[in-house]
Amino acid sequence: MVSEKLLYWASKPVVKTYSNVMLDLDVERRSALPRGAKIFAPNHPTTTDPFFVAAMVGEQSFILINNLLFQVQVLGTYLRRAGHIPVKAGEGQQAIDRALEYLEKGYNIIIFPEGALSPEEGGFCKPKTGVARIALASGAPVIPVGIHLDKSRVHTVRSTVKGQVEYGRWYLRGPYAMTAGAPLYFHGDPEDRELVRSVSNTVMHHIIELARESEIRLTRTPDALGTLASA
Repeated sequence: MVSEKLLYWASKPVVKTYSNVMLDLDVERRSALPRGAKIFAPNHPTTTDPFFVAAMVGEQSFILINNLLFQVQVLGTYLRRAGHIPVKAGEGQQAIDRALEYLEKGYNIIIFPEGALSPEEGGFCKPKTGVARIALASGAPVIPVGIHLDKSRVHTVRSTVKGQVEYGRWYLRGPYAMTAGAPLYFHGDPEDRELVRSVSNTVMHHIIELARESEIRLTRTPDALGTLASA
């Protein structure tokens, strides 16, 4: 854990500086963040979202990330040493257990409920159950986050990792809006499938609404802003 903290503090200014210089960031929070461990749950339009969301959080957070990225040279080494959580097919419970360990120690986690990149043509994937199971098992608040960006600036990159072809979507510069919602609290049995599905859908509903708010702010014209100011 000491080495993970050192790497976090070493990388934090790099990510923050890049986000501030290369992105036109627009971040809005619906309420103050509660103290203690929290679960941040954003939508996932690009491969670069985890780093930008972590910069927005501003506290040490551990991210659940597709295991394939851990196989990429340099990036994979960084992810492992930083303590982030690989999500492997068929081994979801292991990732959840590790996330619960971090939360119990007072750390934040970041999990993308869609479980994959959002559809390239727009919209959202049906949520997976990981965020609900973690929230119910830990009692930690879920902070939904809605992201919107300029799709014309997204670069699709084809790469082969361990013989598997993967398409990443990289967002290197441009407007990037995030809206963080009020904390959501859930209680109940994480083995209750109906409850888990209901919680998953509730979290995703909030994410979608917040993403729409981010889209409205990002796409407002100067004329519209002037009209709002004079209203």
